[in-house]
Amino acid sequence: MANLDIKELLESGVHFGHLTRKWDPNMAPYIYTERNGVHIIDLYKTAAKIEEASKALKKIANSGRKILFVATKKQAKDIVAGKASSVNMPYITERWPGGMLTNFVTIRKAVKKMASIDRMKQDGSFDALSKREKLQINRQREKLDKNLGSIADMTRLPGAIFIIDIKKEHIAVAEAEKLNIPIFAMVDTNSDPRPIDFVIPSNDDASKSIDKVLSFVTDAIAEGLADRKADKEKAKIEVEVKNTPDTVELATEEKK
Repeated sequence: MANLDIKELLESGVHFGHLTRKWDPNMAPYIYTERNGVHIIDLYKTAAKIEEASKALKKIANSGRKILFVATKKQAKDIVAGKASSVNMPYITERWPGGMLTNFVTIRKAVKKMASIDRMKQDGSFDALSKREKLQINRQREKLDKNLGSIADMTRLPGAIFIIDIKKEHIAVAEAEKLNIPIFAMVDTNSDPRPIDFVIPSNDDASKSIDKVLSFVTDAIAEGLADRKADKEKAKIEVEVKNTPDTVELATEEKK
C-alpha cells in the first residue's frame, strides 16, 4: 500500500466533520477538537484505521472474494464507480435494491434476465418481435443495467462491503450485518460507528476526501489481486516443472 501521509489527508479535507449539534456521541473517540461549530476528526486515528482496513481488504482480495462498494450520494457515485472498476470490483451507485444481499437469489435472477435479453439480440430472436415488444424489452434491459449492471459478474455474496455514508446506506448496513458480511465504511461524525467492523473516521461528504480515502483502499486491493495472480502463476510453473519428462524420470529413479 502507498505510504499514508497525514498531510495528504489534511489537504483533501478528510478531517472536516459535521456541525457539533449533529454529532453522534459514539464518534467521540475519533474527534480531535471543535472549530467554529464543526467537529474536526483526528487524522492520526483516521490514518491508523485506513492502514487497518487496507490490510484486511488486501487479504480478502487475495482470497479471490469480491468487495462490493456502495455509494448512492451524488458526490461519491462517479468516484466509486471509477475506483471500483479499476480493481474489477462490483459497485452500487444507483438506488440500493432492497434484498440485494438478503435476497441475493432474486437479484441473480434479474441479472440472468439481462443475459437472456442479450442472447435474444445475438441469436436473432429479438428481431422477430413486434416494435412494441422490442421497446418494452429494451426499457427493461436499460433499467436492469442501470441498477444491476455493475454486479453482473458477482455470482455469490461478496466477501466484504465498503460503504460511503452509512446513514444514507443504512439498508445496506442492515443487510450486511444480518448476513455477517464484514462492513468497511467511511464514517462521519454524524453517524453511529458501532455496526461497522472497519471504521474509517472521515469526511464522507466532500468528493476530494472520498477520492483520497478510496485511493488508499483500492491500492491495497490491487496489491492483493496482484499477489493472488503471482501465486497462481508460481503454482502453475511448479506443476509444469513437476510434470516435465526429466522431473518425472528423476522422481521414478529416486523411488527405486
